[in-house]
Amino acid sequence: MEDLITTITDFIQTQQFLNVIRAILIVVGGFIIARVISSFLVRATKSTLDPHRLMILKRGSYYGILALFLTAALIQLGFDLGILLGTAGILTVALAFASQTSMSNFISGLFLIAENPFQVGDLLQIGTTVGEVLEIDLLSVKLRKFDNTFVRLPNELLIKSEFWTLTKFPIRRLDLQIGVAYKEDIGRVRDILVEVADKNPLSLEEPRPLFIFQGFGDSAIEIQFSVWVLKDNYLPLKNSIQEEIKQAFDSAGIEIPFPHRTLYAGSMTDPLPVQVVASEFQSV
Repeated sequence: MEDLITTITDFIQTQQFLNVIRAILIVVGGFIIARVISSFLVRATKSTLDPHRLMILKRGSYYGILALFLTAALIQLGFDLGILLGTAGILTVALAFASQTSMSNFISGLFLIAENPFQVGDLLQIGTTVGEVLEIDLLSVKLRKFDNTFVRLPNELLIKSEFWTLTKFPIRRLDLQIGVAYKEDIGRVRDILVEVADKNPLSLEEPRPLFIFQGFGDSAIEIQFSVWVLKDNYLPLKNSIQEEIKQAFDSAGIEIPFPHRTLYAGSMTDPLPVQVVASEFQSV
């Protein structure tokens, strides 16, 4: 027991012990300073940067400063800086080969941040997936769909695929596909649709509604009627204006035909004559 106490006492009095204490103090101080500086940078740039850029700035500054203090602590313990850098380089190459997908997502994330095609809170559509952007990381983008389910999209997928930012601009155009019977007066149909749009408080006066004659369908005249709306009112307008169009058409007697098809199989013919012939042979 006395030998153990003597060994500990001798170690405490050595320079190596002092170096360990200094290294611990450097690491603790690094955590504190990194947190303070990263928080200060976020507060200083909060009014000029969007949320996901603020998040990247905070994490980048925090881990960057912390890495410097950890390096200083290792040097204090007697590690050679050249050896540390060489080891870090070898580990970086090894990790790059071992996690090519992650590195590809990381690089794609840097491109997305630089290009800034969408922000947190935007509605994003890729393929059949539509959702609100919750978070933009260096590896993936997180979405919340309208049914409150969570979707994670790798950044590499976004770089390689076509996607739509539905709320990039303040206003959106709502396109309605409408079919009316061939007997209806197209000018009258146009006037009714424009009147419905003008009466709806969510529909913008400018730009004006757009009436496009799409063509002659199998059972209806096909029309596209487009109205402009603030992006936050898109779904409420889509729901209300279609109901108002149906009511207006019913009141005006405008027919919305259902799909139908008539088939002709040729002219009417007489049935084939059938004659029963008695057998000349009788069974024995």
